[in-house]
Amino acid sequence: MSDTQIPDPVLDPAVHVAGVQEVAPDVLVIPDRGVQLVPNIGVIGGERAVLVVDTGMGTANAEQVLAFASEVAKGRRLYLTTTHFHPEHAFGAHVFGGAATYLANRAQADDLEAKGPGYLEMFRGFGSPVADRLDGDVRVPAPDEVYDGAYDLDLGGRTVRLRPTGRGHTKGDQVIEVPDAGVLFTGDLAEAGQFAIFPWFPPYDTDVSGIGWLAVMERLAAGGHRVVVPGHGEVGGPRVLADVRDYLRLLRDETWRRRDSAMGEGEIAAEVRALLIERHPEWVGREWIEKGVGCLCSEHA
Repeated sequence: MSDTQIPDPVLDPAVHVAGVQEVAPDVLVIPDRGVQLVPNIGVIGGERAVLVVDTGMGTANAEQVLAFASEVAKGRRLYLTTTHFHPEHAFGAHVFGGAATYLANRAQADDLEAKGPGYLEMFRGFGSPVADRLDGDVRVPAPDEVYDGAYDLDLGGRTVRLRPTGRGHTKGDQVIEVPDAGVLFTGDLAEAGQFAIFPWFPPYDTDVSGIGWLAVMERLAAGGHRVVVPGHGEVGGPRVLADVRDYLRLLRDETWRRRDSAMGEGEIAAEVRALLIERHPEWVGREWIEKGVGCLCSEHA
């Protein structure tokens, strides 16, 4: 998958449990600290059990997360779920074997089995420090329990909703809702202060759907969530969802308007990139704009 290379991160993608944020009672976030390929990780507590959301990339990161979650749990049962199959979110789940029950939606489990090995190989090819995080015994995880449709997890006095969204950033995206606290964990369906990450790597991976993603974000933005924990970037409120929705809508409209005029994809990408950077000069991840244009060109009717 050499054509799928993304820029190497400047910093080691290391999870640090220092600086944990409590965004609601017994709802904690281990923040990404603005480091590429480090996700925001959730630890959600109930009276009888604790749910961890995402693991970080590799064994050492996941060991820190498991140790922290175990300390929080103080003997309560542990569960793990992941928002989607990408390595920084799920490729530490093997560490939780025997300590937690790993839950995943059917489409994500299928992604892990079918595409996980290729992504592991691809990320190991990025060179140090990413490859170092995936060295040794890191392997593609297999969930303990796989569910079709929605899954309500009773933690004791708190029910957490695991909700597959349908095709968007990946085929297997799911969001995690904590209804009593008004908290939503989005995975990479939403980022804060960043252009949407389009893993558009033809012919290797073309499962991302700009049309589907926009439909998902329109639903989520209407959901009335108080706190939004994006896959990457600072925790915020409903504005995080609205910003991604508005960006995807603008990306679609500007791409398709130019496609309607029979403009070539390269020229479309150049014009749309300039327009969107002008609109959001402070956002990071500019390399994903062209990927988004390519995806939406392929979905142009």
